[in-house]
Amino acid sequence: MSDVVALIEQTMNIPYTKHTLGNGLPVLIHEDHRCPIVAVNLWYHVGSKNEQPGRTGFAHLFEHLMFEGSAHYDHGYFQPLQQAGAVLNGSTSSDRTNYWEVVPTSGLELALWMESDRMGHLLPALTEEKFRNQRDVVLNERRQNYENRPYGMAAMAIVDALFAPDHPYHWLTIGSPDDLRAASLADVRAFFSRYYHPANASLALAGDVDPESALAMVEAHFGDIEPGPAVGPVVHRSEPAGEARLVMEDAVELPRLYLNWLSPAIFAQGDADLDLAADVLADGKSSRLYKTMVYERRIATDVTAVQQSRELCGFFQLVATAAPGHTLAELEAAMSAELAHVADSGPTAAELKRSLAQAEAQFIYRVQIVGGFGGKSDQLNQYNVFVGDPGYFGHDLQRYREATPASVAAAARSVLLEAPRVAVSVVPRGRLDLALPDSAKVVCS
Repeated sequence: MSDVVALIEQTMNIPYTKHTLGNGLPVLIHEDHRCPIVAVNLWYHVGSKNEQPGRTGFAHLFEHLMFEGSAHYDHGYFQPLQQAGAVLNGSTSSDRTNYWEVVPTSGLELALWMESDRMGHLLPALTEEKFRNQRDVVLNERRQNYENRPYGMAAMAIVDALFAPDHPYHWLTIGSPDDLRAASLADVRAFFSRYYHPANASLALAGDVDPESALAMVEAHFGDIEPGPAVGPVVHRSEPAGEARLVMEDAVELPRLYLNWLSPAIFAQGDADLDLAADVLADGKSSRLYKTMVYERRIATDVTAVQQSRELCGFFQLVATAAPGHTLAELEAAMSAELAHVADSGPTAAELKRSLAQAEAQFIYRVQIVGGFGGKSDQLNQYNVFVGDPGYFGHDLQRYREATPASVAAAARSVLLEAPRVAVSVVPRGRLDLALPDSAKVVCS
């Protein structure tokens, strides 16, 4: 066991340097010469939580628009980097937008030039045609991933009921189709100017670099970009909209139940304990709910649990699909009974040991590579943006190591038993009888 602990400690010790350019851009550099590649990872501290009711979906829209060319390279973003041997992508969440490239060492300057050009010079190339085209792409993505996907609209019903209308998490990251259709080019240009600039970003380089020369390269490409306006914290309140039971009809064969509670924010007290509670409840075939509901009683075909950690506040979610011939009321009774057990006594010592091992393994998996989704560069940026400390690896892991059966029980009791919840039943069309009793019908669009 000491060898395993030593490996974990070594893995978590990721040396880096941090510099801040004159325009406010933080630059994090991790040197790793084991492979001739470099990860370029750029976070903008903007997501759907920075939008306003009636003007949603802008952050995700820019994830698309920023691959469409900028002033000094007004073409598709992928081709020149892929020709240089790069892999690249981007993503948007409620809290941040992320762009990354992993390039051969010789391609670092190309990646930095292209990232800097779309940060500092995107708007001159942002035309009405590009805007309308990518808006249509996003609307089609919404249809594919939500409107036409089985159970897809449940996510909208959940956030709509779980968060009050003025809460920044009340809408999906992809936004409302009505809002996107009503948006103008001037609206999205103003959104870009507000959030996509050096003072609201974090740049991480990891891999085969010399820190001094890499910093000089970053300064050459990013240093003359205007810092942009200060972006303050998003004002919000975390109170739930209230206890709710909802039912949606969908083109599905089996009913599914979603139980949801507001929970602590990422890295806050109780966040790690609820991660561990989710693992004990429904991670793998040895978890409590899988054994009870899927294997022994066979009332469910699947069951999952997750602590959805976000910057302002999280939400804890239990999901189960009913087996043929069973109702969601049966699933709810089984889930509630097991929640009560965890809230009363927490996990056993063996369960907690297993869950901690899983958490430690996930830490190692995330930093086995230098870039991409996860990887050292992505983790450095996450910690820098959310807690202001790129080297937060050890502190993050320590949250899990300090958990006890009592602390997991206390977190479960506070969040999953004593707080209001939102229960969403998704049932086949015409089978409202399979939903939880006293559920209000809801239709999302």
